[in-house]
Amino acid sequence: MGRLPDGMAVFVPFALPGELVRLKVSEQKEHYARAELVEVLEASAQRVTPRCAHFGYCGGCHYQHMDYPAQLEAKGMILQEQLQRIAGMQHPPPVEIFASPHEYTYRNHIQFHLTREGRLGFQKARSNQTFAIRECHLPEPAIDQTWRLIDVEPIPGVERLSLRCGMADELMLILESSGTQPLDFSIEEMPISVVHQTPAGSLVLAGSDHIYIEVGGRSFLVSAGSFFQVNTLQAAAMVTHVMANLPLNDNMTVMDVYCGVGLFSAFLAPRVKSLVGIELSPEACNDFTANLDEFDHVALYEASAEDVLGSTHFNPEAILVDPPREGLGAKTVEGIVVQGALNLVYVSCDPATLGRDARRLAEGGYTLQKIALFDLFPQTYHIESISYWGKT
Repeated sequence: MGRLPDGMAVFVPFALPGELVRLKVSEQKEHYARAELVEVLEASAQRVTPRCAHFGYCGGCHYQHMDYPAQLEAKGMILQEQLQRIAGMQHPPPVEIFASPHEYTYRNHIQFHLTREGRLGFQKARSNQTFAIRECHLPEPAIDQTWRLIDVEPIPGVERLSLRCGMADELMLILESSGTQPLDFSIEEMPISVVHQTPAGSLVLAGSDHIYIEVGGRSFLVSAGSFFQVNTLQAAAMVTHVMANLPLNDNMTVMDVYCGVGLFSAFLAPRVKSLVGIELSPEACNDFTANLDEFDHVALYEASAEDVLGSTHFNPEAILVDPPREGLGAKTVEGIVVQGALNLVYVSCDPATLGRDARRLAEGGYTLQKIALFDLFPQTYHIESISYWGKT
């Protein structure tokens, strides 16, 4: 955000604090304007040359023009600001920041859109139009080497495809379509699993319906339709942080809400008396069952979080929640408050919904004690955090 000569605030993507820039106003409102960056006249010391030729045109990355320490600083300030502005916290705890070990080549899963000609691409910034790409610097090396070899002819009904990388560079190609028409698709001479996902379910076209991803010395079975953190090294760091900061003992009942394939549950289960998982996705529930099959004291509810929390009391000592970008919502927060756990861990991928839910949690008697930012998505504005709450 800067100021025009008349003092009006103007928002300029890809400009940095302290810079003097020439811009073109693209949208004029009563109290502010939006503009496009034309030229940097006086550059910030934090400005760097973007690595990707598509940066600024592609909607995937937002911060490649900033050096990595500046990205982390900006994300920490944004997280603090959201807690102050949305949650109404005057003095939130300081944000502990954990940088990604890799600034690029960190994604174990990447999704492509298809052009009309069947070429792999991404959507343009602030648009739903797809353009064919020549490069991308975010995926792990095995994915980066493979996507360039995939020559996809236009396939009726297929809107997107994804590549996922697991242990020993095991790869899975996922084709997504809105129709249920079977596909005649194969990749010759490539050791890769191929799964076609439709509203009616998944069909394995080659190889297996799952891969294995290793975190903290433990392998996790992950099916094509299941969610898993895209930055494997940072997922391990998050697990380590939770295990070090959540008080645990072998007499406790712990709930893992939105438990997915069991990333946190697998490490919590050996340390507690009873663990309860809640997950709505059938595929993720199947994976959870496989990943925690060794434990007899684990229960899994395949249902929505608000339904289970609002209907059954588990007397938990601790609850961990890892909701999607939409956050918890009012009814889920109500259910958490009713369960009465003294300790709550909130894994968030959106500071705005975290701020909204934080206000509700505070109204329900919870106090924010500690918060950490884990940069799972370098070069982008996405912010992952883990906050620790105590109930008075």
